[in-house]
Amino acid sequence: MQARRKKLSRLSAQYADVAQAATGKHEIADLDVFPLREPVSRRAYTLVRIRTQSGQVGYGECEAVSRRDVESFRQLLMGRAASAYMGATIGSAMDAAVCCAMLDLVGQACSAPLYRVLGGPTRRKVRVMITLQGSTDAELAASLSSGLHAGYRAFAVPIPAPASRNQGQAYIKQVRARLEALRSAAGDGIDFVLDAAGKLSPGDASSIAADLERFHLLWFDEPCATSNLERIRRIAEQTVTPLGFGRNFPNPSAFQDFLRMGVMDIARPNLLRDGILSIRRIAALAETYYVAVAPHHEGGPVATAAAIHLAASLPNFFIQQIPFPGAEADRAMRSELLLRPVEEVNEGFVALPDGPGLGITVNERALEKYRDSES
Repeated sequence: MQARRKKLSRLSAQYADVAQAATGKHEIADLDVFPLREPVSRRAYTLVRIRTQSGQVGYGECEAVSRRDVESFRQLLMGRAASAYMGATIGSAMDAAVCCAMLDLVGQACSAPLYRVLGGPTRRKVRVMITLQGSTDAELAASLSSGLHAGYRAFAVPIPAPASRNQGQAYIKQVRARLEALRSAAGDGIDFVLDAAGKLSPGDASSIAADLERFHLLWFDEPCATSNLERIRRIAEQTVTPLGFGRNFPNPSAFQDFLRMGVMDIARPNLLRDGILSIRRIAALAETYYVAVAPHHEGGPVATAAAIHLAASLPNFFIQQIPFPGAEADRAMRSELLLRPVEEVNEGFVALPDGPGLGITVNERALEKYRDSES
């Protein structure tokens, strides 16, 4: 007991030092937003830049934001210490990005990578996966080949578009054939997730989950709509295929219902919407139910850096989804946004950034170059 008290005292002192290091000259002096859009895929995301009086700059990323949200945050944050990120929320899409940017500043002030500020690392590298791009089997096969060449070893496979509800055996065979073809092309040591994006009826989802048990999928993602927990419970009881939910939950509290019902094997909070601190709370709750966490991420490379730090701090982290654009122009844009890339993959893993904060350097010229004129 005495040894535990000493350990807790040391941890408390460390957190106090972190908070103290981010005060003084680290009050917030400016906030800017940069709406960005990839040229071919049209994937859109918004970078938030926060500058302190000391000249340090922190970055975060979120979905689209309104001018009202930007002005509300400017009024809230000006003159505030960068360490006061816990209360820096207004209930908008910007919350996640602002929190990330402030944590980035705290890490820089402490000369520590963000995962250390968050209590990590729990691992030295982070497993990653991508979603295959395309609607036809040929397009998916080409995307698989590109992903394998880039170093990825886990892939989410979109289901064939259902023509109507209650597809029946012909549709199940079509899904099975798609997975068989991709597995044959990929070879040994490659893992797959089946992504239904909530498009199936509970009956079809249950049939497909049972039929594909022999594929040993990492999980079956969003097999059906999440409005009827009782129907989802029946799916979970009838198959050993793991089920993943959460990327479209309207608020983090929805995870508690799914965990309590025992229907969720993989928790999938949305990185751009839920943010680092909220996902840490979701992960802590999921850990008590022996559920792993695999955050959903469809944003830019700054969010990828945040995802890597988050993964390194979570004991029950499983795998991190990373966007992998099919078009060369989109990949060039993502590479150009950061002077030192974070999305370089080696045998299915990415390395932890070793610099302070997020450990990235944003190319501000690229922010202006790729600013979204539609926003």
